[in-house]
Amino acid sequence: MRNILESKIRNIPRAPGVYIMRDKEGEVIYVGKARDLKSRVHAYFGGTDSRFMIPFLVSRIHDVEFITTETEKEALILENNLIKEHRPRYNINFRDDKAYFNIRINLNDPFPRFQLVRRPQKDGARYFGPYPSSASAKETLHFLQQIFPIRTCRDRELKSRKRACLEYQMKRCLAPCLGLAGIMSEAYRQLAKDGAAFLEGRENKLIADLHFRMNAAAERLNFEEAAILRDRIAAIKRTLEKQRIVSMSFKDQDVFGLYREGNLTQICVLYIRKGKLIGKKAFPLFKIRAGIETSEILSSLLKQYYDGEAFIPGEIIVPDDMEDRAVIEEWLAEKRGKTASVVTPKRGQGMDILRIARRNAENIFKTEYLSTDKSEETIRTLAEILHLRKPPERIECFDISDIGGQYAVGSMVTFAAGSPWKGGYKRFKIKTVTGADDYGMMYEVLRRRYRNRENLPDLIMVDGGKGHLGVAVSVLRDLGIEGIDIISLAKGEKGDRVYLPGRKDPLYLSRWPACLFLLQRVRDEAHRFAISYHRNLKEKGDFQSVLDEIPGIGGDRKKVLLTFFGDIKKIKEASVEALQQVDGIGKHTAEKIHTFLRGY
Repeated sequence: MRNILESKIRNIPRAPGVYIMRDKEGEVIYVGKARDLKSRVHAYFGGTDSRFMIPFLVSRIHDVEFITTETEKEALILENNLIKEHRPRYNINFRDDKAYFNIRINLNDPFPRFQLVRRPQKDGARYFGPYPSSASAKETLHFLQQIFPIRTCRDRELKSRKRACLEYQMKRCLAPCLGLAGIMSEAYRQLAKDGAAFLEGRENKLIADLHFRMNAAAERLNFEEAAILRDRIAAIKRTLEKQRIVSMSFKDQDVFGLYREGNLTQICVLYIRKGKLIGKKAFPLFKIRAGIETSEILSSLLKQYYDGEAFIPGEIIVPDDMEDRAVIEEWLAEKRGKTASVVTPKRGQGMDILRIARRNAENIFKTEYLSTDKSEETIRTLAEILHLRKPPERIECFDISDIGGQYAVGSMVTFAAGSPWKGGYKRFKIKTVTGADDYGMMYEVLRRRYRNRENLPDLIMVDGGKGHLGVAVSVLRDLGIEGIDIISLAKGEKGDRVYLPGRKDPLYLSRWPACLFLLQRVRDEAHRFAISYHRNLKEKGDFQSVLDEIPGIGGDRKKVLLTFFGDIKKIKEASVEALQQVDGIGKHTAEKIHTFLRGY
Protein backbone atom coordinates (compact mmCIF):
# COMPACT_ATOMS: atom_id res chain seq x y z
CA MET A 1 0.00 0.00 0.00
CA ARG A 2 2.87 2.35 0.83
CA ASN A 3 4.45 1.64 -2.59
CA ILE A 4 1.20 2.59 -4.34
CA LEU A 5 1.06 5.81 -2.33
CA GLU A 6 4.68 6.68 -3.20
CA SER A 7 3.97 6.02 -6.87
CA LYS A 8 0.98 8.34 -6.79
CA ILE A 9 3.05 11.09 -5.17
CA ARG A 10 5.81 10.76 -7.79
CA ASN A 11 3.29 11.17 -10.60
CA ILE A 12 1.39 14.16 -9.25
CA PRO A 13 0.81 16.72 -12.03
CA ARG A 14 2.20 20.24 -11.85
CA ALA A 15 -1.20 21.92 -12.06
CA PRO A 16 -3.64 23.75 -9.80
CA GLY A 17 -6.10 21.56 -8.00
CA VAL A 18 -7.19 19.83 -4.81
CA TYR A 19 -5.62 16.92 -2.91
CA ILE A 20 -7.70 14.61 -0.69
CA MET A 21 -5.92 12.58 2.00
CA ARG A 22 -7.48 9.44 3.49
CA ASP A 23 -6.60 7.22 6.45
CA LYS A 24 -6.49 3.39 6.49
CA GLU A 25 -10.28 3.21 6.96
CA GLY A 26 -10.80 5.34 3.84
CA GLU A 27 -12.02 8.36 5.80
CA VAL A 28 -11.09 11.78 4.45
CA ILE A 29 -8.77 13.36 7.05
CA TYR A 30 -7.51 16.40 5.14
CA VAL A 31 -8.40 18.41 2.03
CA GLY A 32 -6.12 21.08 0.61
CA LYS A 33 -5.71 23.18 -2.51
CA ALA A 34 -2.57 24.22 -4.35
CA ARG A 35 -1.39 26.29 -7.28
CA ASP A 36 1.11 23.48 -7.95
CA LEU A 37 -0.10 20.12 -6.65
CA LYS A 38 3.27 18.36 -7.07
CA SER A 39 5.20 20.99 -5.12
CA ARG A 40 2.66 21.23 -2.32
CA VAL A 41 2.20 17.50 -1.67
CA HIS A 42 5.96 16.81 -1.90
CA ALA A 43 6.40 19.35 0.91
CA TYR A 44 4.27 17.11 3.18
CA PHE A 45 6.28 13.95 2.58
CA GLY A 46 9.69 15.53 2.00
CA GLY A 47 9.90 17.19 5.40
CA THR A 48 10.04 20.76 4.06
CA ASP A 49 6.64 21.70 5.54
CA SER A 50 7.56 22.84 9.06
CA ARG A 51 4.05 23.02 10.50
CA PHE A 52 3.75 21.20 13.82
CA MET A 53 0.79 19.05 12.73
CA ILE A 54 2.37 17.66 9.54
CA PRO A 55 4.18 14.61 11.06
CA PHE A 56 0.94 13.53 12.78
CA LEU A 57 -1.02 13.96 9.55
CA VAL A 58 1.52 12.18 7.32
CA SER A 59 1.73 9.18 9.67
CA ARG A 60 -2.01 8.63 9.19
CA ILE A 61 -2.16 9.03 5.39
CA HIS A 62 -2.80 5.78 3.49
CA ASP A 63 -4.08 7.24 0.23
CA VAL A 64 -4.09 10.54 -1.67
CA GLU A 65 -6.46 11.60 -4.45
CA PHE A 66 -6.05 14.57 -6.78
CA ILE A 67 -8.53 16.67 -8.68
CA THR A 68 -6.97 19.13 -11.10
CA THR A 69 -8.66 22.40 -12.01
CA GLU A 70 -8.10 25.10 -14.61
CA THR A 71 -7.35 27.87 -12.10
CA GLU A 72 -6.41 28.31 -8.45
CA LYS A 73 -9.75 30.02 -7.85
CA GLU A 74 -11.58 26.90 -9.04
CA ALA A 75 -9.41 24.88 -6.67
CA LEU A 76 -10.39 27.17 -3.79
CA ILE A 77 -14.11 26.69 -4.50
CA LEU A 78 -13.72 22.91 -4.84
CA GLU A 79 -11.66 22.71 -1.62
CA ASN A 80 -14.38 24.60 0.27
CA ASN A 81 -17.12 22.31 -1.02
CA LEU A 82 -15.18 19.17 -0.11
CA ILE A 83 -14.43 20.44 3.40
CA LYS A 84 -18.13 21.15 3.97
CA GLU A 85 -19.04 17.69 2.65
CA HIS A 86 -16.46 15.57 4.50
CA ARG A 87 -15.63 17.69 7.60
CA PRO A 88 -12.04 16.31 7.68
CA ARG A 89 -10.40 15.91 11.07
CA TYR A 90 -7.29 17.96 10.27
CA ASN A 91 -9.05 20.84 8.52
CA ILE A 92 -10.35 23.84 10.40
CA ASN A 93 -14.15 23.73 10.29
CA PHE A 94 -16.17 26.82 11.14
CA ARG A 95 -19.76 25.74 11.61
CA ASP A 96 -21.88 28.80 11.01
CA ASP A 97 -24.94 27.96 8.95
CA LYS A 98 -27.07 30.73 10.39
CA ALA A 99 -28.88 32.96 7.90
CA TYR A 100 -28.95 36.60 8.92
CA PHE A 101 -31.82 39.05 8.77
CA ASN A 102 -32.03 41.60 5.96
CA ILE A 103 -34.53 44.44 5.51
CA ARG A 104 -36.29 44.33 2.15
CA ILE A 105 -38.27 46.97 0.26
CA ASN A 106 -39.50 47.01 -3.32
CA LEU A 107 -39.83 50.62 -4.43
CA ASN A 108 -41.65 49.50 -7.59
CA ASP A 109 -44.71 48.45 -5.58
CA PRO A 110 -47.58 51.01 -5.47
CA PHE A 111 -47.32 51.05 -1.68
CA PRO A 112 -43.91 49.63 -0.65
CA ARG A 113 -43.26 48.24 2.82
CA PHE A 114 -40.22 47.28 4.87
CA GLN A 115 -40.02 43.64 5.91
CA LEU A 116 -37.51 41.28 7.52
CA VAL A 117 -36.24 38.42 5.34
CA ARG A 118 -33.45 35.91 5.83
CA ARG A 119 -32.24 35.37 2.28
CA PRO A 120 -32.11 38.04 -0.43
CA GLN A 121 -33.64 37.13 -3.80
CA LYS A 122 -33.04 38.51 -7.29
CA ASP A 123 -36.53 40.01 -7.52
CA GLY A 124 -35.87 43.69 -8.19
CA ALA A 125 -36.28 44.65 -4.53
CA ARG A 126 -33.62 46.36 -2.43
CA TYR A 127 -32.05 44.57 0.51
CA PHE A 128 -30.22 46.14 3.44
CA GLY A 129 -28.03 44.16 5.79
CA PRO A 130 -27.31 41.55 6.85
CA TYR A 131 -27.75 42.60 10.46
CA PRO A 132 -25.50 40.91 13.02
CA SER A 133 -28.44 39.84 15.18
CA SER A 134 -32.21 39.57 14.92
CA ALA A 135 -32.47 42.12 17.74
CA SER A 136 -30.56 44.78 15.80
CA ALA A 137 -32.60 44.12 12.65
CA LYS A 138 -35.90 44.35 14.56
CA GLU A 139 -34.75 47.52 16.34
CA THR A 140 -33.97 49.13 12.99
CA LEU A 141 -37.32 48.05 11.55
CA HIS A 142 -39.11 49.45 14.61
CA PHE A 143 -37.36 52.79 14.12
CA LEU A 144 -38.33 52.88 10.44
CA GLN A 145 -41.98 52.20 11.26
CA GLN A 146 -42.02 55.02 13.81
CA ILE A 147 -40.29 57.68 11.69
CA PHE A 148 -41.40 56.66 8.20
CA PRO A 149 -45.05 55.60 8.71
CA ILE A 150 -45.56 53.18 5.86
CA ARG A 151 -47.63 50.01 5.96
CA THR A 152 -46.63 46.81 7.74
CA CYS A 153 -49.48 44.62 6.47
CA ARG A 154 -49.11 42.06 3.70
CA ASP A 155 -50.43 42.63 0.16
CA ARG A 156 -53.43 40.37 0.73
CA GLU A 157 -54.37 42.26 3.91
CA LEU A 158 -53.93 45.58 2.11
CA LYS A 159 -56.41 44.65 -0.60
CA SER A 160 -59.05 43.21 1.73
CA ARG A 161 -58.96 45.82 4.51
CA LYS A 162 -62.27 47.62 5.14
CA ARG A 163 -61.14 50.04 7.85
CA ALA A 164 -57.93 51.46 9.24
CA CYS A 165 -56.01 49.24 11.63
CA LEU A 166 -54.34 50.00 14.97
CA GLU A 167 -51.11 51.06 13.24
CA TYR A 168 -52.98 54.07 11.80
CA GLN A 169 -54.38 54.94 15.22
CA MET A 170 -50.82 54.84 16.63
CA LYS A 171 -49.65 57.13 13.78
CA ARG A 172 -47.31 54.46 12.46
CA CYS A 173 -49.07 54.07 9.11
CA LEU A 174 -50.77 56.52 6.75
CA ALA A 175 -53.40 53.90 5.84
CA PRO A 176 -52.92 53.85 2.05
CA CYS A 177 -55.42 50.98 1.99
CA LEU A 178 -58.28 53.45 2.53
CA GLY A 179 -56.75 56.56 1.04
CA LEU A 180 -56.77 58.26 4.45
CA ALA A 181 -54.88 61.44 5.28
CA GLY A 182 -55.01 62.34 1.62
CA ILE A 183 -52.19 59.94 0.84
CA MET A 184 -51.34 59.50 -2.83
CA SER A 185 -49.19 56.78 -4.33
CA GLU A 186 -46.36 59.18 -5.31
CA ALA A 187 -46.26 60.84 -1.89
CA TYR A 188 -46.25 57.44 -0.22
CA ARG A 189 -43.40 56.28 -2.45
CA GLN A 190 -41.42 59.37 -1.44
CA LEU A 191 -41.80 58.34 2.18
CA ALA A 192 -40.49 54.86 1.33
CA LYS A 193 -37.56 56.39 -0.57
CA ASP A 194 -36.69 58.48 2.49
CA GLY A 195 -36.55 55.32 4.59
CA ALA A 196 -34.35 53.61 2.01
CA ALA A 197 -32.03 56.64 1.93
CA PHE A 198 -31.63 56.37 5.69
CA LEU A 199 -30.72 52.68 5.43
CA GLU A 200 -28.21 53.46 2.66
CA GLY A 201 -26.39 55.86 4.96
CA ARG A 202 -27.31 59.00 3.00
CA GLU A 203 -28.46 60.73 6.19
CA ASN A 204 -26.99 64.17 5.45
CA LYS A 205 -28.66 64.39 2.05
CA LEU A 206 -31.91 63.07 3.53
CA ILE A 207 -31.88 65.65 6.35
CA ALA A 208 -31.13 68.47 3.87
CA ASP A 209 -34.02 67.34 1.68
CA LEU A 210 -36.38 67.13 4.68
CA HIS A 211 -35.35 70.64 5.76
CA PHE A 212 -36.17 71.94 2.27
CA ARG A 213 -39.58 70.24 2.28
CA MET A 214 -40.29 71.47 5.82
CA ASN A 215 -39.57 75.09 4.85
CA ALA A 216 -41.66 74.74 1.70
CA ALA A 217 -44.59 73.41 3.76
CA ALA A 218 -44.26 76.32 6.21
CA GLU A 219 -44.31 78.84 3.32
CA ARG A 220 -47.56 77.23 2.10
CA LEU A 221 -48.86 77.71 5.68
CA ASN A 222 -49.14 73.92 6.00
CA PHE A 223 -47.82 73.96 9.54
CA GLU A 224 -49.00 70.46 10.38
CA GLU A 225 -46.89 68.90 7.61
CA ALA A 226 -43.95 71.14 8.58
CA ALA A 227 -44.19 69.94 12.19
CA ILE A 228 -44.23 66.28 11.09
CA LEU A 229 -41.11 66.85 8.98
CA ARG A 230 -39.44 68.72 11.84
CA ASP A 231 -40.06 65.81 14.22
CA ARG A 232 -38.77 63.35 11.62
CA ILE A 233 -35.52 65.33 11.26
CA ALA A 234 -35.08 65.39 15.04
CA ALA A 235 -35.66 61.64 15.35
CA ILE A 236 -33.10 60.87 12.63
CA LYS A 237 -30.53 63.14 14.29
CA ARG A 238 -31.08 61.46 17.66
CA THR A 239 -30.46 58.07 16.09
CA LEU A 240 -27.31 59.28 14.35
CA GLU A 241 -25.92 60.58 17.65
CA LYS A 242 -26.08 57.04 19.06
CA GLN A 243 -24.06 55.59 16.18
CA ARG A 244 -20.32 55.61 16.60
CA ILE A 245 -18.09 56.66 13.72
CA VAL A 246 -15.09 54.34 13.75
CA SER A 247 -13.80 54.79 10.20
CA MET A 248 -13.48 58.08 8.37
CA SER A 249 -13.19 56.13 5.09
CA PHE A 250 -16.98 55.55 5.32
CA LYS A 251 -16.55 52.12 3.73
CA ASP A 252 -18.41 48.90 4.32
CA GLN A 253 -15.93 46.74 6.25
CA ASP A 254 -15.79 43.47 8.14
CA VAL A 255 -13.00 43.43 10.73
CA PHE A 256 -11.87 40.06 12.11
CA GLY A 257 -10.25 39.93 15.54
CA LEU A 258 -8.57 36.78 16.85
CA TYR A 259 -7.55 35.88 20.38
CA ARG A 260 -5.54 32.67 20.91
CA GLU A 261 -4.70 30.98 24.17
CA GLY A 262 -3.19 27.53 24.04
CA ASN A 263 -5.16 25.44 21.58
CA LEU A 264 -8.24 27.68 21.91
CA THR A 265 -9.10 30.40 19.40
CA GLN A 266 -11.86 32.98 19.79
CA ILE A 267 -12.92 34.96 16.73
CA CYS A 268 -15.03 38.11 16.63
CA VAL A 269 -16.04 40.09 13.56
CA LEU A 270 -17.07 43.75 13.72
CA TYR A 271 -19.55 45.00 11.13
CA ILE A 272 -18.81 48.55 9.92
CA ARG A 273 -21.22 50.07 7.44
CA LYS A 274 -20.62 53.54 5.97
CA GLY A 275 -17.97 54.10 8.65
CA LYS A 276 -20.34 53.25 11.53
CA LEU A 277 -20.00 50.27 13.82
CA ILE A 278 -23.41 48.59 13.68
CA GLY A 279 -22.68 45.38 15.57
CA LYS A 280 -20.50 42.33 16.03
CA LYS A 281 -20.67 38.57 15.83
CA ALA A 282 -18.82 36.08 18.01
CA PHE A 283 -17.98 32.69 16.53
CA PRO A 284 -18.05 29.59 18.72
CA LEU A 285 -14.80 28.90 20.55
CA PHE A 286 -12.59 26.69 18.38
CA LYS A 287 -10.10 24.08 19.55
CA ILE A 288 -7.29 24.19 17.01
CA ARG A 289 -4.31 21.87 16.95
CA ALA A 290 -0.98 23.27 18.02
CA GLY A 291 1.29 24.63 15.32
CA ILE A 292 -1.44 25.89 13.00
CA GLU A 293 -0.61 29.45 11.93
CA THR A 294 -3.04 32.33 12.30
CA SER A 295 -2.87 32.87 8.53
CA GLU A 296 -4.15 29.33 7.94
CA ILE A 297 -7.01 29.87 10.39
CA LEU A 298 -7.96 33.10 8.61
CA SER A 299 -7.85 31.50 5.18
CA SER A 300 -10.21 28.71 6.24
CA LEU A 301 -12.45 31.17 8.08
CA LEU A 302 -12.92 33.57 5.16
CA LYS A 303 -13.58 30.81 2.63
CA GLN A 304 -16.19 29.10 4.77
CA TYR A 305 -17.83 32.23 6.20
CA TYR A 306 -18.34 34.08 2.90
CA ASP A 307 -19.38 30.92 1.08
CA GLY A 308 -22.65 31.12 2.99
CA GLU A 309 -25.25 33.88 3.15
CA ALA A 310 -22.92 36.47 4.66
CA PHE A 311 -22.84 39.93 3.08
CA ILE A 312 -19.50 40.60 1.38
CA PRO A 313 -18.28 44.18 2.03
CA GLY A 314 -15.80 46.10 -0.08
CA GLU A 315 -13.02 45.66 2.45
CA ILE A 316 -12.19 42.84 4.85
CA ILE A 317 -9.60 43.57 7.54
CA VAL A 318 -7.65 40.66 9.04
CA PRO A 319 -4.76 40.54 11.54
CA ASP A 320 -2.37 38.47 9.40
CA ASP A 321 -1.56 38.10 5.72
CA MET A 322 -2.43 34.87 3.92
CA GLU A 323 -0.61 32.95 1.24
CA ASP A 324 -3.76 32.67 -0.87
CA ARG A 325 -5.03 36.22 -0.27
CA ALA A 326 -5.04 37.12 -3.99
CA VAL A 327 -7.14 34.12 -5.01
CA ILE A 328 -9.54 34.69 -2.10
CA GLU A 329 -9.99 38.31 -3.28
CA GLU A 330 -10.70 37.09 -6.81
CA TRP A 331 -13.28 34.59 -5.52
CA LEU A 332 -14.95 37.20 -3.27
CA ALA A 333 -15.11 39.69 -6.15
CA GLU A 334 -16.84 37.12 -8.34
CA LYS A 335 -19.41 36.36 -5.63
CA ARG A 336 -19.92 40.05 -4.85
CA GLY A 337 -20.09 41.27 -8.42
CA LYS A 338 -17.42 43.91 -7.82
CA THR A 339 -14.00 44.19 -6.23
CA ALA A 340 -13.39 43.12 -2.64
CA SER A 341 -10.06 43.55 -0.90
CA VAL A 342 -8.57 41.65 2.05
CA VAL A 343 -6.10 43.87 3.91
CA THR A 344 -3.77 43.59 6.89
CA PRO A 345 -3.07 47.13 8.15
CA LYS A 346 0.21 47.87 9.91
CA ARG A 347 -0.59 51.37 11.17
CA GLY A 348 -3.21 54.10 11.23
CA GLN A 349 -6.97 53.84 11.52
CA GLY A 350 -7.16 50.30 10.15
CA MET A 351 -4.81 49.09 12.88
CA ASP A 352 -6.91 50.89 15.51
CA ILE A 353 -10.08 49.12 14.34
CA LEU A 354 -8.23 45.80 14.29
CA ARG A 355 -7.21 46.34 17.93
CA ILE A 356 -10.86 46.91 18.85
CA ALA A 357 -11.85 43.64 17.15
CA ARG A 358 -9.03 41.75 18.88
CA ARG A 359 -9.98 43.23 22.26
CA ASN A 360 -13.60 42.16 21.71
CA ALA A 361 -12.46 38.62 20.89
CA GLU A 362 -10.39 38.55 24.08
CA ASN A 363 -13.31 39.87 26.16
CA ILE A 364 -15.64 37.26 24.69
CA PHE A 365 -13.11 34.53 25.48
CA LYS A 366 -12.81 35.66 29.08
CA THR A 367 -16.46 36.35 29.77
CA GLU A 368 -17.99 33.42 27.89
CA TYR A 369 -15.32 30.75 28.22
CA LEU A 370 -13.30 31.39 31.34
CA SER A 371 -16.30 32.57 33.37
CA THR A 372 -18.24 29.45 32.41
CA ASP A 373 -15.26 27.20 32.74
CA LYS A 374 -15.79 24.63 35.47
CA SER A 375 -15.85 26.77 38.59
CA GLU A 376 -15.06 23.87 40.89
CA GLU A 377 -12.01 22.92 38.84
CA THR A 378 -10.80 26.54 38.71
CA ILE A 379 -11.17 26.96 42.47
CA ARG A 380 -9.32 23.67 43.13
CA THR A 381 -6.52 24.70 40.77
CA LEU A 382 -6.26 28.08 42.46
CA ALA A 383 -5.88 26.40 45.85
CA GLU A 384 -3.09 24.17 44.50
CA ILE A 385 -1.16 27.01 42.84
CA LEU A 386 -1.36 29.36 45.83
CA HIS A 387 -0.92 26.54 48.40
CA LEU A 388 -4.14 27.50 50.19
CA ARG A 389 -5.51 25.51 53.11
CA LYS A 390 -8.59 24.52 51.10
CA PRO A 391 -10.37 25.49 47.85
CA PRO A 392 -11.76 29.04 48.38
CA GLU A 393 -15.48 28.49 47.95
CA ARG A 394 -16.13 31.89 49.57
CA ILE A 395 -13.84 34.82 48.73
CA GLU A 396 -14.12 38.30 50.26
CA CYS A 397 -12.23 41.15 48.57
CA PHE A 398 -11.61 44.69 49.86
CA ASP A 399 -10.76 47.99 48.16
CA ILE A 400 -10.38 51.63 49.22
CA SER A 401 -11.44 54.69 47.22
CA ASP A 402 -10.70 58.33 48.08
CA ILE A 403 -9.25 61.57 46.71
CA GLY A 404 -6.62 62.94 49.04
CA GLY A 405 -8.48 61.45 51.98
CA GLN A 406 -11.78 63.13 51.10
CA TYR A 407 -15.00 61.11 50.84
CA ALA A 408 -12.95 58.02 51.72
CA VAL A 409 -14.83 54.73 51.52
CA GLY A 410 -14.11 51.02 51.60
CA SER A 411 -15.87 48.18 49.83
CA MET A 412 -16.23 44.45 50.37
CA VAL A 413 -17.56 42.07 47.74
CA THR A 414 -18.19 38.36 48.17
CA PHE A 415 -17.84 35.61 45.56
CA ALA A 416 -19.37 32.22 46.30
CA ALA A 417 -18.43 29.24 44.11
CA GLY A 418 -16.80 31.59 41.62
CA SER A 419 -19.78 33.93 41.20
CA PRO A 420 -20.73 37.27 42.81
CA TRP A 421 -23.04 37.01 45.84
CA LYS A 422 -24.69 40.39 46.32
CA GLY A 423 -25.90 39.43 49.80
CA GLY A 424 -22.28 39.55 50.92
CA TYR A 425 -21.54 43.06 49.63
CA LYS A 426 -20.79 45.77 52.21
CA ARG A 427 -19.60 49.36 52.01
CA PHE A 428 -17.85 51.38 54.69
CA LYS A 429 -17.55 55.11 55.20
CA ILE A 430 -14.11 55.75 56.73
CA LYS A 431 -14.55 57.13 60.27
CA THR A 432 -11.24 57.02 62.15
CA VAL A 433 -8.64 57.93 59.52
CA THR A 434 -7.96 61.43 58.21
CA GLY A 435 -5.77 62.35 55.26
CA ALA A 436 -4.46 60.09 52.51
CA ASP A 437 -3.59 57.03 54.63
CA ASP A 438 -4.49 54.05 52.45
CA TYR A 439 -3.07 51.47 54.87
CA GLY A 440 -4.88 53.03 57.84
CA MET A 441 -8.17 52.99 55.92
CA MET A 442 -7.69 49.35 54.92
CA TYR A 443 -6.96 48.44 58.54
CA GLU A 444 -10.17 50.17 59.73
CA VAL A 445 -12.35 48.45 57.12
CA LEU A 446 -10.92 44.98 57.75
CA ARG A 447 -11.16 45.36 61.52
CA ARG A 448 -14.81 46.51 61.31
CA ARG A 449 -15.64 43.52 59.10
CA TYR A 450 -13.96 40.77 61.17
CA ARG A 451 -14.18 42.02 64.77
CA ASN A 452 -17.36 39.99 65.35
CA ARG A 453 -15.87 36.84 63.69
CA GLU A 454 -19.13 36.13 61.83
CA ASN A 455 -19.41 34.13 58.57
CA LEU A 456 -15.68 34.00 57.97
CA PRO A 457 -14.60 33.37 54.35
CA ASP A 458 -12.13 30.80 53.01
CA LEU A 459 -9.99 33.50 51.38
CA ILE A 460 -9.48 37.21 52.08
CA MET A 461 -8.17 39.26 49.15
CA VAL A 462 -7.13 42.91 49.16
CA ASP A 463 -6.52 45.17 46.18
CA GLY A 464 -2.92 46.30 46.43
CA GLY A 465 0.66 45.19 46.95
CA LYS A 466 2.79 43.78 49.70
CA GLY A 467 1.97 46.59 52.13
CA HIS A 468 -1.77 46.01 51.84
CA LEU A 469 -1.21 42.30 52.38
CA GLY A 470 0.73 43.13 55.57
CA VAL A 471 -2.20 45.22 56.83
CA ALA A 472 -4.62 42.31 56.32
CA VAL A 473 -2.28 39.89 58.12
CA SER A 474 -1.92 42.32 61.10
CA VAL A 475 -5.72 42.74 61.42
CA LEU A 476 -6.31 39.00 61.75
CA ARG A 477 -3.37 38.65 64.13
CA ASP A 478 -4.66 41.51 66.32
CA LEU A 479 -8.13 39.95 66.39
CA GLY A 480 -6.75 36.46 67.12
CA ILE A 481 -8.30 34.93 63.98
CA GLU A 482 -6.49 31.94 62.46
CA GLY A 483 -7.05 29.47 59.65
CA ILE A 484 -7.99 31.96 56.89
CA ASP A 485 -5.86 32.39 53.76
CA ILE A 486 -4.94 35.96 52.72
CA ILE A 487 -3.61 37.26 49.39
CA SER A 488 -3.28 40.60 47.63
CA LEU A 489 -3.58 41.26 43.89
CA ALA A 490 -1.61 44.14 42.38
CA LYS A 491 -1.22 45.47 38.85
CA GLY A 492 2.25 45.66 37.31
CA GLU A 493 4.08 46.09 34.01
CA LYS A 494 4.30 42.31 33.51
CA GLY A 495 0.64 41.83 34.40
CA ASP A 496 -1.28 41.25 37.61
CA ARG A 497 0.73 39.64 40.38
CA VAL A 498 -0.29 37.84 43.57
CA TYR A 499 1.43 38.43 46.93
CA LEU A 500 1.33 35.70 49.58
CA PRO A 501 2.23 35.91 53.30
CA GLY A 502 5.78 34.75 54.00
CA ARG A 503 6.78 34.83 50.32
CA LYS A 504 9.18 37.53 49.14
CA ASP A 505 8.49 37.51 45.40
CA PRO A 506 5.05 37.78 43.81
CA LEU A 507 3.45 34.97 41.85
CA TYR A 508 2.22 35.45 38.27
CA LEU A 509 -0.75 33.38 37.12
CA SER A 510 -0.51 33.86 33.35
CA ARG A 511 -0.03 30.09 32.92
CA TRP A 512 -3.40 29.54 34.61
CA PRO A 513 -5.71 32.02 32.80
CA ALA A 514 -8.94 30.76 34.37
CA CYS A 515 -7.54 31.26 37.89
CA LEU A 516 -6.12 34.69 37.05
CA PHE A 517 -9.39 35.78 35.48
CA LEU A 518 -11.35 34.71 38.56
CA LEU A 519 -9.14 36.84 40.84
CA GLN A 520 -9.32 39.76 38.39
CA ARG A 521 -13.10 39.59 38.35
CA VAL A 522 -13.24 39.64 42.13
CA ARG A 523 -10.77 42.54 42.38
CA ASP A 524 -12.48 44.58 39.62
CA GLU A 525 -15.88 44.10 41.22
CA ALA A 526 -14.55 45.38 44.57
CA HIS A 527 -13.04 48.36 42.79
CA ARG A 528 -16.28 49.11 40.93
CA PHE A 529 -18.32 48.88 44.13
CA ALA A 530 -15.93 51.21 45.98
CA ILE A 531 -15.80 53.76 43.17
CA SER A 532 -19.60 53.90 42.81
CA TYR A 533 -20.02 54.57 46.55
CA HIS A 534 -17.24 57.16 46.55
CA ARG A 535 -18.78 59.02 43.59
CA ASN A 536 -22.19 58.93 45.20
CA LEU A 537 -20.88 60.51 48.41
CA LYS A 538 -18.83 63.06 46.49
CA GLU A 539 -21.78 64.11 44.32
CA LYS A 540 -24.02 64.51 47.35
CA GLY A 541 -21.34 66.39 49.28
CA ASP A 542 -20.43 68.69 46.40
CA PHE A 543 -24.01 69.39 45.52
CA GLN A 544 -25.14 69.92 49.08
CA SER A 545 -22.36 72.48 49.46
CA VAL A 546 -23.75 74.22 46.37
CA LEU A 547 -27.24 74.29 47.94
CA ASP A 548 -25.68 75.80 51.05
CA GLU A 549 -24.51 78.73 48.94
CA ILE A 550 -28.05 79.66 47.85
CA PRO A 551 -29.45 82.42 50.10
CA GLY A 552 -32.52 81.26 52.02
CA ILE A 553 -31.82 77.51 51.64
CA GLY A 554 -31.16 76.03 55.04
CA GLY A 555 -30.77 72.49 56.24
CA ASP A 556 -34.49 71.70 56.27
CA ARG A 557 -35.14 72.95 52.74
CA LYS A 558 -32.04 71.19 51.46
CA LYS A 559 -33.29 67.95 52.99
CA VAL A 560 -36.80 68.18 51.54
CA LEU A 561 -35.38 69.00 48.09
CA LEU A 562 -33.14 65.95 48.11
CA THR A 563 -35.93 63.76 49.52
CA PHE A 564 -38.49 64.95 46.95
CA PHE A 565 -36.33 64.55 43.83
CA GLY A 566 -34.34 61.56 45.06
CA ASP A 567 -31.58 62.22 42.54
CA ILE A 568 -29.25 65.19 42.80
CA LYS A 569 -29.10 65.65 39.04
CA LYS A 570 -32.88 65.97 38.89
CA ILE A 571 -32.79 69.09 41.07
CA LYS A 572 -30.47 70.71 38.53
CA GLU A 573 -32.76 69.70 35.68
CA ALA A 574 -36.02 70.71 37.43
CA SER A 575 -38.08 73.61 36.11
CA VAL A 576 -39.42 76.42 38.34
CA GLU A 577 -42.86 74.74 38.27
CA ALA A 578 -41.38 71.39 39.36
CA LEU A 579 -39.45 73.01 42.21
CA GLN A 580 -42.68 74.59 43.50
CA GLN A 581 -44.11 71.11 44.04
CA VAL A 582 -41.75 70.66 47.00
CA ASP A 583 -43.23 71.50 50.42
CA GLY A 584 -42.00 74.87 51.63
CA ILE A 585 -40.69 76.01 48.23
CA GLY A 586 -42.70 78.94 46.87
CA LYS A 587 -42.43 80.60 43.48
CA HIS A 588 -39.87 83.19 44.60
CA THR A 589 -37.59 80.55 46.19
CA ALA A 590 -38.02 78.19 43.24
CA GLU A 591 -36.94 80.94 40.82
CA LYS A 592 -33.95 81.72 43.04
CA ILE A 593 -32.86 78.04 43.10
CA HIS A 594 -33.41 77.62 39.36
CA THR A 595 -31.45 80.76 38.46
CA PHE A 596 -28.58 79.91 40.80
CA LEU A 597 -28.19 76.31 39.61
CA ARG A 598 -28.20 77.24 35.94
CA GLY A 599 -24.63 78.41 36.47
CA TYR A 600 -23.52 74.90 37.53
